[in-house]
Amino acid sequence: MTGRKKLIWWLVGLAVIAGVGWALWSRYWFYIPGIIASIKDPIQPTMDVQWTSGPLPAQFADGQRPPNVVLIVADDLGFNDVSFWGGGVAGGTMPTPAIDSIAKDGVAFSSGYAGNATCAPSRAALMTGRYATRFGYEFTPAPLAFSKLIAKTMRGGNQAIYHTERETEVMPYETMHVPTSEVMLGQMLGKQGYRTFHLGKWHLGETPETRPEARGFDETLSMYSGAGMFLPKNDPNVVNSIQDYDPIDRFLWANLPFAITHNGSKRFKPPEYMTDYLSNQAVKVIAANKNRPFFIYLAYNAPHTPLQALKSDYEALSHIKDHRLRVYAAMIKALDRGVGKVLAELKAQGLEENTIVMFTSDNGGANYIGLPDINKPYRGFKATFFEGGIRVPFFMKWPGKIPAGTIYPHPVGHVDVFATAAAAAGATMPTDRVMDGVDLVPFVAGKKSTRPHKSLFFRSGTYRVILSGDWKLQVDDTQKKVWLFDMAKDPTEKVNLAEKEPARLAALQTELAKINGVQAKPLWPSVLDGRVYIDAPLGTPGYGKGEYIYWPN
Repeated sequence: MTGRKKLIWWLVGLAVIAGVGWALWSRYWFYIPGIIASIKDPIQPTMDVQWTSGPLPAQFADGQRPPNVVLIVADDLGFNDVSFWGGGVAGGTMPTPAIDSIAKDGVAFSSGYAGNATCAPSRAALMTGRYATRFGYEFTPAPLAFSKLIAKTMRGGNQAIYHTERETEVMPYETMHVPTSEVMLGQMLGKQGYRTFHLGKWHLGETPETRPEARGFDETLSMYSGAGMFLPKNDPNVVNSIQDYDPIDRFLWANLPFAITHNGSKRFKPPEYMTDYLSNQAVKVIAANKNRPFFIYLAYNAPHTPLQALKSDYEALSHIKDHRLRVYAAMIKALDRGVGKVLAELKAQGLEENTIVMFTSDNGGANYIGLPDINKPYRGFKATFFEGGIRVPFFMKWPGKIPAGTIYPHPVGHVDVFATAAAAAGATMPTDRVMDGVDLVPFVAGKKSTRPHKSLFFRSGTYRVILSGDWKLQVDDTQKKVWLFDMAKDPTEKVNLAEKEPARLAALQTELAKINGVQAKPLWPSVLDGRVYIDAPLGTPGYGKGEYIYWPN
């Protein structure tokens, strides 16, 4: 073979290698974050978790022990995923009796609103009692690789707008956190003598100074990031539902660990299905702390994707023929079982009468799981400010203080959790900043007849909403569109009155601009505006038709 032919073959071989390398890179590059994390912080074997116990603090020696506070937050649970309102998963054939019992024994907020339509800003509102936009925590933290994957998958037809020019302004994912100047619920209750616990999803910071153990929680069992596996993908006890059409699902399956940390430890493998593990550990926390006031923030990652169910729960729901819906229903079965265990332990320890229990979801059900009825009867999904994205299950009980069986109709929000817990604990609210929440107990107990809020505000970049009285204005600047709804007559947002009510539209635009103008600048910019359709979820025949919003993140 001549030298020239050798050179040609060498170049051809190099081109083939480069082509194969490029093909592998273009298909699997989004696995890189998980690979790097596994190298930097390898997952350790299962750890035995011990919770400290102690006596009643001296300041309560006179017997005036304040109420325990238990805040239970589900992840992406739709309004119609609980059976209390007459619906439920799979046409109500997977009931949620434990979750429903909180409403039956206390109050159900029929107009309970999340702090935001995505996870992290909503959780920030829960923990601070303030709109997350007041301190710049406007967008859900996400690695650039994730945003690029979504943009790449949604490109074309204006399905997504990716802002490459903003990449240099985006801080590393690990440093996206709630500012340490914010006062969190655990910090406030800790100063009142409470022992404070966080179990489950955090999503408010991953640096040592912004993790839950540094933000007011004495003991933690945490997933710092926004999601986690419920069992290893190939575990013999798991049944998976993989949504191949969904770029978010692709990223999660490629990168998520089955792991947790205890009090800032190295990540370790839980010994059982994650939902059951968090529930069983919460029961142990209650038993260990029965003699002193405690605050438990039990933040499940269910039923957020990846969709994974225990095989035993899946097999118990054989009447549900659709595989994806059956896995999802089985996840909620485990969630309800866990809530039931927590409630039973409070009763068994004689603490039921002196404990406030609150249950909610961080936002509405997600469109990307491909199930159309999760937010029924409301339009919209997670990542929209239509009711399906922000009107969530919201129940609270406090025996002797809240009349059982109360249905409260006026709008309340996640921002009210902080103020309600503060009042119950006898704590003083921060006075050096605007607080958006109020103590809900006097309203639901009939001691105050006014509405808790004149208005509620929501913002994600160029998409803004105000709920003022019975009227709701939505503004999407990306597509230059507004919606105006009379929520008293049209709670499912079917009739846009923007053209028929010009005076009211103008008044609400002024009110929206006023509150929007006093919010903080986002801590980092959004790089992606993704189109989210209102009336059909991803992966269904109706997707891609009808109205939509652009969600900046």
